[in-house]
Amino acid sequence: MNVLFIVPYVPNLVRTRPYNLIRHLAAKGNRVTVLTVWANEQERADLTPLQEICDEVIAVPMPLWQSLLNSALALPSRKPLQSVYSWKPELVSHFNGDSPYDVVHVEHLRGSRYGLHFREKSSLPVIWDSVDCITHLFRQAASQSKSLKGRLRSWLDLERTARYEGWLLDKFNHVLVTSPVDREALLSLKPQGSTPAPISVLGNGVDVDHFCPNPLVEREPATLVISGKMSYHANVTMTLHLVHEIMPHVWQRRPEAKLLVVGKDPAREIQALAENSNIIVTGTVDALPPYLQKATVAVAPITYGAGIQNKILEAMGCGTPVVTTPHAVSALCIEPERDLLVADSPESYAKAILSILESPQQQEALGQNGRRYVEQHHHWPNVAARLETIYAEAIESSSRQSSRTLSLQQ
Repeated sequence: MNVLFIVPYVPNLVRTRPYNLIRHLAAKGNRVTVLTVWANEQERADLTPLQEICDEVIAVPMPLWQSLLNSALALPSRKPLQSVYSWKPELVSHFNGDSPYDVVHVEHLRGSRYGLHFREKSSLPVIWDSVDCITHLFRQAASQSKSLKGRLRSWLDLERTARYEGWLLDKFNHVLVTSPVDREALLSLKPQGSTPAPISVLGNGVDVDHFCPNPLVEREPATLVISGKMSYHANVTMTLHLVHEIMPHVWQRRPEAKLLVVGKDPAREIQALAENSNIIVTGTVDALPPYLQKATVAVAPITYGAGIQNKILEAMGCGTPVVTTPHAVSALCIEPERDLLVADSPESYAKAILSILESPQQQEALGQNGRRYVEQHHHWPNVAARLETIYAEAIESSSRQSSRTLSLQQ
């Protein structure tokens, strides 16, 4: 197939979903053209790996000030800020009418406007990968985020996002989400009387060759790791909850326990945690796997969020035992106690961490079972194969619709 893949940010190893879908679609012999925008020189450099695997990469600069201006201009309107944040008309202005593509794939609410452009200007089937239900995320963040900026942003955009996501559901040929929870959340936004496009769950995968156990790396005793982009409000809330509510119970019994906070752009509150000699805040790292491979246990006490939490899958891929929350496993076909440990209250969470720290047998069993789960359920080639099937169904359905329309006109 000839796929036009539109992403409102540069796909890379951090934005793992579009990067790996593109990579594995191309590996299966599909021709992939990527349209994207870049905001800084690092993102511009990230275009090079894409150019090596794609037929063509078309990228235009989108500096931060332009995104902020787009958002400011949308404030008086009913459009959610997310829907205009990455809008750059020049990216698609020359795509009108006929094109060599079989299908258009558009990622995220930020990219939805590009998909609407193709629905208006061409007869190509358009797949919208919403990834998460942003309304579902904002509802949680507005009340639970420990970041004032996160609460304000979510509150400001919540109502208009809910209305807009519901409106989008019948505008595309097919809609994708990463979890059943997000599918139900999107469907709850459907305007009365409307018929949404088919909505399919397409989970995230893991690069099992990159996130894998390393027998040459020795696990450091009593070492915890927490990972994620540390400027993102949900990750800030998660990390502060861990340090202030859970770790005191751990340190009471294991005062030597060390916490690695690994992720780019740590917020001020996260940077301040390094004042504790038991906490290391790394900031941006060249590669995440070495930190996961040397830790005794990976922790993800997620209090709110949407979609599938890649941080959990990546740790499991490295054979690192994971402790997380019921919220985080709701999107996974996982068996608690076998594949990972699940705890809710700070006391029970600390107890789960301590049980792993004090039991090499449990460390080994959870690590092996977690790795096996990821290999069986979250292998990127399998995810890409499922996406190919969705593309083919959308193309066939669109072709039938075009034939019916043509026959009615004759």
